[in-house]
Amino acid sequence: MRHLPTRTAHRRLAGAFTAGVLALAGLSVPAAATPAVYPTAPALDDGLALTPPMGFNNWNSTHCRAEFNEAMVKGIADLFVDKGLKDAGYEYVNLDDCWALPQRNADGKLVPDPVRFPNGIKAVADYVHSKGLKFGIYTSAGTKTCSSVGFPGALGHEYSDARQFADWGVDYLKYDNCNNQGVDAKLRYTTMRDALRAATQETGRPIVYSICEWGQNKPWEWAADVGQLWRTTGDISDNWGSMLSILKQNLPLAPYAGPGHWNDPDMLEVGNGGMTDAEYRTHFSMWSIMAAPLLIGSDLRSASDETFDILGNREVIAVDQDPLGKQGTVVSSEGGRWVVAKEMKDGSRAVALFNETGSAQRITTTAAAVGLPEADAYTLRDLWQHKSYNTAGTISATVPAHGTVLFRVRADDRWAAHPPAVELGLEGGALIEAGRPATLTTTVTGLGRTPAKRVSATLSGPAGWAVRPTSPTTVGVLPTGRSLRTSWEVTAPEGTTTGSYDLTLKATYRSTTGVRAENVVPLRFSVVAAPPPGTSYLSDLPWLSTANGWGPVERDTSNGESAAGDGNPLTVGGTVYAKGLGVHAPSAVEYYTGSACETVTAQVGVDDEEGADGSVAFEIHADGTTVAATGTLTNAQAAQRISADVSGARVVSLVVTDGGDGTTSDHGDWGDAQLTC
Repeated sequence: MRHLPTRTAHRRLAGAFTAGVLALAGLSVPAAATPAVYPTAPALDDGLALTPPMGFNNWNSTHCRAEFNEAMVKGIADLFVDKGLKDAGYEYVNLDDCWALPQRNADGKLVPDPVRFPNGIKAVADYVHSKGLKFGIYTSAGTKTCSSVGFPGALGHEYSDARQFADWGVDYLKYDNCNNQGVDAKLRYTTMRDALRAATQETGRPIVYSICEWGQNKPWEWAADVGQLWRTTGDISDNWGSMLSILKQNLPLAPYAGPGHWNDPDMLEVGNGGMTDAEYRTHFSMWSIMAAPLLIGSDLRSASDETFDILGNREVIAVDQDPLGKQGTVVSSEGGRWVVAKEMKDGSRAVALFNETGSAQRITTTAAAVGLPEADAYTLRDLWQHKSYNTAGTISATVPAHGTVLFRVRADDRWAAHPPAVELGLEGGALIEAGRPATLTTTVTGLGRTPAKRVSATLSGPAGWAVRPTSPTTVGVLPTGRSLRTSWEVTAPEGTTTGSYDLTLKATYRSTTGVRAENVVPLRFSVVAAPPPGTSYLSDLPWLSTANGWGPVERDTSNGESAAGDGNPLTVGGTVYAKGLGVHAPSAVEYYTGSACETVTAQVGVDDEEGADGSVAFEIHADGTTVAATGTLTNAQAAQRISADVSGARVVSLVVTDGGDGTTSDHGDWGDAQLTC
């Protein structure tokens, strides 16, 4: 939760971005090996949260704003019913911070804010219950909650607060970690466990217990007999870098999850606007394959149809809610091409092909690699397209940038009822200069046990673009393992604005029984232009892409905090730079240089806004090759000059890593960053 003052909240994310720079920067991503199963505390035997909790929490969409009130909470409960979310499995409607007054009453009891909740908390809980749903609340294992206002925490009041929650009809408690006065975490969280048990015995109301100590004390190793779920990371933010880093931290913890004890990588950001729909589908897919709690964090009163479609995908939800309770494990992750597989109770496997890079990637595995038994063929169910195919054993797809293809695969005697799977692919770069023809090659490859027949490939672009095949686009029969290769000439019209554009590759074909099928892959291209001749500040040039460990990359200011535009003057060792880039490790900023540039120079270091903290390393990459590096720099050092020869490179990347000691306060400045062409 970002209830803390922003600087403190930022520091709390120490270690949140330790998985390396994103693959779009050209760096390799090491495989996330599954750790050995370590002995853990026995799980609670209370029958609660036998599948990961599903519901809503207001924090990510409203924080402490005035709109967080009784009417909103009741409206969310109504929408759960009206939009089918209740039927899809969502059941908890949870309050976060700021629901109480800053002071307890004379009896030491918590007092609901009479402006936000004029009828009290019990009335809201009763309304939620009347809809057939459950109700949750929030407090902190400290003297105050995380809000800077300073609402009362439960430290020293555990039994009184737990009984008050039970009397109100609370079914779920999120217990945060702020203002904890240095008291041992296990003691604080175990005390509330015992208080909740006592309240349950007295009132008959069981309460699911969500431990939110941010993974600081490795709760996965000790909390299985304390609560039903525990946060494994710092807070999530509504951006790709934050979601990705949290995903990478949570994936290796699969051995610790199971019915009644779940790893919690924080709430969903789906629909809050900071990511694309493709990135939100990845977010939802990966949380589901990790058997993570699915707590909606967007304001459903204004959510788009696409948001409801993502959150309401019952086939994906079924992966999360599978009663076997296994968390998915990493099969491979080379070059940002991830394969994650989850064993399901019916013997099938959920398989996520996840592409963390900034361009479309072919990601492939096999039925044997994900743990399925040998069989003549398999049924391959695409959980986002809601279509089934047969495969001879290959599980493969070309996955769009930042996208995820989620399959459910089973050895199935009925495989022949489905058309054969085909994989669509692209060879050639995705950078196009307006008015200049680009050549690329598409592939359609047969994966099925049965051949695809009457196969046809089409490639379409935005209005006004010229897309022309220069080789055959059809083939009569496509056996398993064979490909239809088609060359294309693609031209964006002269004057096309630089930026991203989608082309669509589609294959249509028929099965041996005559069933018509199709496969569609969106392909994102970038229209680019070489920088102007002479020397330019990089902060004045358009970039191809950015990835940043905390908030967005900032132009001509420091990184600041998580919001755009909240930085300060770029300052290293007391020297202020009027021009440059403010970033946070791990970071990568890509520029198209079109083989027309010669040098990159900058004055680099840790920004002064983080005091004595922070250590980073700066690198310059040319077409994926490191051509300059500083080694680790700390806040105690003055800015250093970095210079690189980038002659002949089409793409130049400015990369910042964490210096090898975690990412706390790793604010890096590219002062006076210049490109000479």
